[in-house]
Amino acid sequence: MANGIMRIPAPINEPIHAYAPGAAERTALKHRLQQMLGEQVEIPVIIGGKTLYTGVTTSVVCPHDHGHVLAIAHQAGAAEVQQAVLAARAAWQTWSEMAWEARAAVFLKAAELLAGPWRDTLNAATMLNQSKTVFQAEIDSACELIDFWRFNPYYMWQMYAEQPSSMRGIWDYAEYRPLEGFIFAVTPFNFTSIAGNLPTAPALMGNTVLWKPASSALLPAYYLMQLLAEAGLPPGVINFLPGRGGQVGNPVLAYPEMAGVHFTGSTAVWQGMWQHIGANIAHYKSYPRIVGETGGKDFVFAHHSADLPSLVTGLVRGAFEFQGQKCSAASRAYIPRSLWPAVRGSLEQALSRIRMGSPLDFRNFMSAVIDGPAFDNIMSYIGYARGTDGFELVCGGHGDKSVGYFIEPTVIVSRDPVSTLMREEIFGPVLTVYVYEDTRLDEALHLCDTGSPYALTGSIFARDRAAIVTMSAALRHAAGNFYINDKPTGAVVGQQPFGGSRASGSNDKAGSILNLLRWTSQRTVKENFVPPTDFPYPHMGEE
Repeated sequence: MANGIMRIPAPINEPIHAYAPGAAERTALKHRLQQMLGEQVEIPVIIGGKTLYTGVTTSVVCPHDHGHVLAIAHQAGAAEVQQAVLAARAAWQTWSEMAWEARAAVFLKAAELLAGPWRDTLNAATMLNQSKTVFQAEIDSACELIDFWRFNPYYMWQMYAEQPSSMRGIWDYAEYRPLEGFIFAVTPFNFTSIAGNLPTAPALMGNTVLWKPASSALLPAYYLMQLLAEAGLPPGVINFLPGRGGQVGNPVLAYPEMAGVHFTGSTAVWQGMWQHIGANIAHYKSYPRIVGETGGKDFVFAHHSADLPSLVTGLVRGAFEFQGQKCSAASRAYIPRSLWPAVRGSLEQALSRIRMGSPLDFRNFMSAVIDGPAFDNIMSYIGYARGTDGFELVCGGHGDKSVGYFIEPTVIVSRDPVSTLMREEIFGPVLTVYVYEDTRLDEALHLCDTGSPYALTGSIFARDRAAIVTMSAALRHAAGNFYINDKPTGAVVGQQPFGGSRASGSNDKAGSILNLLRWTSQRTVKENFVPPTDFPYPHMGEE
């Protein structure tokens, strides 16, 4: 065993490939995309490093071409959950006691594999299965996940180095133990980086994991399992359980060894899981750690001093990149009346230039939403606005799901600042605008702060520094990630740790030391080098 005091190299963020015309990386990715389009993958359940084919299957398709089947995925149920619990239990002793630097090496190697030979595969799988443009895939399935796998080991090293002080004759120290039991990781469709981070962050800290990936994004998740195996992750540390939510989640939550949940997804599912855990709290071996990020109704708030081109660019990119399917996407905007005519005209002009279609065409800015239920839900909000007084459709509003689930970038003005479209998460390319009177800034800020149950991301635009101070103070609790003169999306690991509060989650900040702390249970140790040999104290010498 090595006896050096290891240091994790200080990480730097992975550079973003541009994929410009003529670039070598563009040619290589285009080639990998065509390869994947020509094959149909069979995705198994993976438990203890072994593949299981249950025979209960679902199709994995391209949202932009839903007739094209990318893969057939086998589904897990209660029997497979039981096997996964046993596999996690068997792997826990060895993995939890493995030297921390050995665990770190697995994920540092995974980062290098993803930065190199696996980059095209994960980007192509994300583009095809989630209909992300090349840039959106690159910043997600490559750069952000590489950053997670480089920064998290560095944070772990910093955490372990944080030790208590000791008095003379006494040695005090702390060890950061993994939790007793397994972690249940539940990941969403919209970010491959989240799908990679949610199971691996607890695993890095010595925990074993049961992972249920989103059913609509199974292809990149499956390739992540293959990448981790190549990086040297031992069998049983992460067990892969594709399947329907209740058929996997309900059996998992029933086990006394369930020690924690790492979740990103819908608010309703999150609250249901929390209720389930709370109702059965006496059943668990330890109090489960519940860490999660759910929804958002993210805002852009403009002051009359805002720079117009910057504001409009922030609105377009913030609301419509990846079809508005980011947890952080701009969904509501507050624009002063003095600026609104110019903002409206610029938005109309910008949206008229947006190309929408297959991600295989690198000229496209937008592609399809994830599936039929998402399409129908988003269109129902647009239909509601069309048929209800108090709304004005400014741009877009049309959808077509005949070939792919395409919805135009849509801007709607709401005269009611607390209307359904201003309050509820839509999770699609719909931006709802409330135009406020310039003289009623404080009232508009209050409406923004209280107009939604969520508090994930938000941004303000102003050139007036006094206005920036006022707006920042008024919206202090309205967003866990807050941006000044920038769009409310695009958090970078190591720069803007991500998470929100209120109905948006536990705000345990993925991509920071705070998140990793949640997957440990500290033991403090005191060693007395010269212990006392008799019980009396000095004050007992006389009456």
